[in-house]
Amino acid sequence: MIELQNLSKTFQSNGKEVKAVDSVSLTVNEGEICVFLGPSGCGKSTTLKMINRLIMPTSGKVLINGEDTTGLDEVTLRRNIGYVIQQIGLFPNMTIEENIVVVPKLLGWDKQRCHDRARELMSMIKLEPKQYLHRYPRELSGGQQQRIGV
Repeated sequence: MIELQNLSKTFQSNGKEVKAVDSVSLTVNEGEICVFLGPSGCGKSTTLKMINRLIMPTSGKVLINGEDTTGLDEVTLRRNIGYVIQQIGLFPNMTIEENIVVVPKLLGWDKQRCHDRARELMSMIKLEPKQYLHRYPRELSGGQQQRIGV
């Protein structure tokens, strides 16, 4: 579960304070999918970056499974959180399967476990593993790349 409690971020711009995110509170339960929609500059990316501590909040808390993320190792935190960024973030020189298993390999998973997980995730997003796992990102549509990027 991800919980945001009165999360705010203020930046300095030309000597003035600019509030990018203002007291956001939100709970996303395990297994749920959350989408941030809004116009450019409304704080969507800033909020996501505060969740995985790429940016520290000015005030408020981010809790993962009830634990304040300020006490968690940043690398471990980021390896366990996924989100889709505006730009598609697949490595163009790697197959879809190689892209999917980057983090599991970093976590020390064996080859078979990685392969099984890649097949499972492809099935979850309704892309046939046999048809897509050995392709490269350039061979897929933008929408398919976004789904894999999740």
